[in-house]
Amino acid sequence: MQVSILDQAPILNNSTAKEALEQSIQLAVLAEKLGYTRYWIAEHHNLSGLACSAPEIMLPVIGAKTKSIRIGSGATLLPHYKPYKVAEMFNMLATLFPNRIDLGIGRAPGGDAQSSIALSGNYLENVKKMPKTVQELLHFLYNDYPKNELFSSISASPLPNIPPEPWILGTSIKSAFLAAENGISYAFGQFMSNEDGRQIIQTYKNQFQKKRKQQPKTIVTVSAICAETNEKAKQIAFSSFLWNLQHHKGKTLDFPLKEEAKQQLLNSDEFQQFQKNMIIGDPKFVVHRLYELENWYEADEMMIITITGSYEERTKSYQLIAEEINRKKS
Repeated sequence: MQVSILDQAPILNNSTAKEALEQSIQLAVLAEKLGYTRYWIAEHHNLSGLACSAPEIMLPVIGAKTKSIRIGSGATLLPHYKPYKVAEMFNMLATLFPNRIDLGIGRAPGGDAQSSIALSGNYLENVKKMPKTVQELLHFLYNDYPKNELFSSISASPLPNIPPEPWILGTSIKSAFLAAENGISYAFGQFMSNEDGRQIIQTYKNQFQKKRKQQPKTIVTVSAICAETNEKAKQIAFSSFLWNLQHHKGKTLDFPLKEEAKQQLLNSDEFQQFQKNMIIGDPKFVVHRLYELENWYEADEMMIITITGSYEERTKSYQLIAEEINRKKS
C-alpha cells in the first residue's frame, strides 16, 4: 500500500503561524524518511487556524530540504487564478525538482466570501468556467496548444523535461467527471465528504476508460489519528475536536476544561459526528482500516491528514502508521 500525507499547516494551541509553517517543513522531511510517497500542502485564505495561503511558496523550501518524495499542492484553488500563471509557477517547480512535482487542482474557495472577492472578484463565475480553465491549464503544462488558437504562440516557461503531474481534488461526481474528461488523476477527499465515495471513484474510472487507453489513477484522503493505544488515540482525537471548535467555529473554550464540560463534549452529537469519518486507534487498528478502505475504494493510494493538539502527537501518529505498514510488508 502506498501512503501519503496531506498537510493543512494547522496553527495549534499557543503557537504562531511561523511555527506552523516550520513544522510543515519538518513534517515533509520526516515523511520522506518514513517512506511516504508524497507530501501535499493545502491552500486556505483568511482562516485563523491554518497557516498556508500559498503552497507555491512552501514547496520550493520543502523541495530544497528533501531529495525524492513527491511534493505538491493539495490543492491550488484554480478559480482564484489565471491558468497561465499557475502553469508558470509549477513548471518552475518541476524544473527545479525534476519528476517530483504534483499540481493538485481544486474548485473550493478555501476561505470566506470576502477573501474570495479580494482574490478573484466573482468567484462563483470563475467556478462555472472550471472545465475551460482546466483545459487551458493542461495545454500550458503540456505545451500543446492547438495552432491558431489564442495562446498557441506562448509557453509557460520554463518548460521542464517532465511536466508537473496534474490531479483533480474533489468530493463529488462533478469533480470526478472533470478529472475523467481531461484524462488526469483524481484524489477523493473522504475526510470532508458524506457522499458515496466508492460510487464517485467508480464513476471517474468508468468515464476515464471510455475515452483513453491509459489507466486512471486514484487517491483517497482520510483523516487518521494514531497513538500507542486506542484510548490514547481517542484522547488525542478529543483535543483535535477542541482545536476545531476554537479555530474553525470561532468558539472560545476555557482551559483546562472542567470534567463536567469535558464529559458533555465527549458525549455530544457534535463529537460523535466529528469522529465518524476518522480512523482513530493504535497502529494495528489504523493500518488495518487503511487497507480495508484501500480495498473498498479500489484506490491506488491512501493519503492521510492528521491534526492533533500538539505537533509531537501529529508526527508520532504518522511515524507509528509508517512503521506498522513497513512491518506488515516485511
